[in-house]
Amino acid sequence: MKKYNLLSIILLGSIFVGCNGSKSATEKYFSFDESNFKSEYNNDDSVSLRLLNGENKKIDSIVYFVNDKNIGSKKNLDNLTLNLKDQKLGYQNLKALVYFEGENQEITSRIELVSNVTPKLLNYKIVNTFPHDTSSFTEGLEFFRDTLYEGTGLRGFSKLLKTDYKTGKIYKSLKLEDSYFGEGITFINNKLYQLTWEEKTGFIYNVDTWKVEKKFAYDKEIEGWGMTNDGKVIYESDGTEKIWKMNPANQKMIDYVNVYSGSSKIKSVNELEYINGKIYCNIWQKDAIAVVNPENGKVEGIINLAGLRKFIKHAEAEVLNGIAYNPKTKTIFVTGKKWEKLFEITISE
Repeated sequence: MKKYNLLSIILLGSIFVGCNGSKSATEKYFSFDESNFKSEYNNDDSVSLRLLNGENKKIDSIVYFVNDKNIGSKKNLDNLTLNLKDQKLGYQNLKALVYFEGENQEITSRIELVSNVTPKLLNYKIVNTFPHDTSSFTEGLEFFRDTLYEGTGLRGFSKLLKTDYKTGKIYKSLKLEDSYFGEGITFINNKLYQLTWEEKTGFIYNVDTWKVEKKFAYDKEIEGWGMTNDGKVIYESDGTEKIWKMNPANQKMIDYVNVYSGSSKIKSVNELEYINGKIYCNIWQKDAIAVVNPENGKVEGIINLAGLRKFIKHAEAEVLNGIAYNPKTKTIFVTGKKWEKLFEITISE
């Protein structure tokens, strides 16, 4: 096993999954020829699609689809080449609609597209250590106007906080209704956005008064986890391998990427922070941060923060969660749920 794959398993809790799908129960005469399918593909590959015609039926035409998108047709059993350059990482659902002898038949299969990037194991250095409120079940952390803001979770205890990170003093606090479990936060277009976990509800606040200007329902059947933005779109995690792109103007989902470290799917992506063109991701239950390319979901770096654990003594301290980039100091701030410390760190190769 390659070294980076081993690191992915240890640090990110990667999950290896099978590649080829089983044949559809509706298949009667035709099937995909899977004999030349590889266990995994990457964006540099192409795959040759061909059908088996076990009973020598007379074919009129075959229409091929990948992820329900029409990619071409054939009049016979000639191969059709699928270029994987522009496909998302993850499973590619293959479908062929065969027209023959006055009938038609739909057949399916799938292949898995993984990352061709070897993640770098990045180093960190602690620059400063500051106090952190041990009652804060940290779900979101972000700097805005040189001030650190925090969103916390747990029903009955979820809050928005404006803090002096150097002293731990809380300048301002807003408690959510007890029915909400607060999650990620982000500032964009002079608005403060906040997610909730299972309630499928988000809030948009006035940045100065913290008055709720809009309450919105999620556009997809997902949970709310982490949140960040690049100044144009909002990125959200939902506890799976997906990172969604959301239009901040109408709160509609635009697209998503699946996060992969090498050949391993990374599930439970949690808190997010956009830093210099990359998304830094907490992975739930792991003392590591994945550095992800937001355009394709490929993990480009891994930061092992397990060494911070020796500084955390609070009896109720839970998982590492919370990443905030301070553009003024060009340093990163990290903490965890109910941790008594907030760490200012720098990252290097």
